[in-house]
Amino acid sequence: MKAKHQRLWLVLGALGALGGAGALAFSTLGEKATYFYAPADLANGPKPTEAIRLGGMVQQGSIVRDGATVRFIVTDMAQTVPVTYTGILPDLFREGQGVIAEGKLDPATGTFKADTILAKHDESYMPPEVAGAMKKTGSVSAGN
Repeated sequence: MKAKHQRLWLVLGALGALGGAGALAFSTLGEKATYFYAPADLANGPKPTEAIRLGGMVQQGSIVRDGATVRFIVTDMAQTVPVTYTGILPDLFREGQGVIAEGKLDPATGTFKADTILAKHDESYMPPEVAGAMKKTGSVSAGN
């Protein structure tokens, strides 16, 4: 075999290996992705069965504590979703503040069962996903 053909097979083999590695990485990342939803997205679209992130504001007067379990309502000012969480909440978690809950939606009850709660870190911060979702519903100004 000529040197030119050997280089051609080497390049083709390297491209094939690189393509295989890229496909493997892409499929693995796709399986681990957690998609973001606002309450209006859940109300108006198909109900996801995989783990998702739910973001919005904790509705005023909605927090109910029952031992280690906390129930509250997340709103984007257009729709609401009831959430249950068992565990220790972040110190900054409170009514009227931005929150992102990671977990699964129970399709039978419409309740979001959270595994993790993420709260904002100062008075002016709102997670970008929450701000974008609330802008879509027209409930916050563009400057926020």
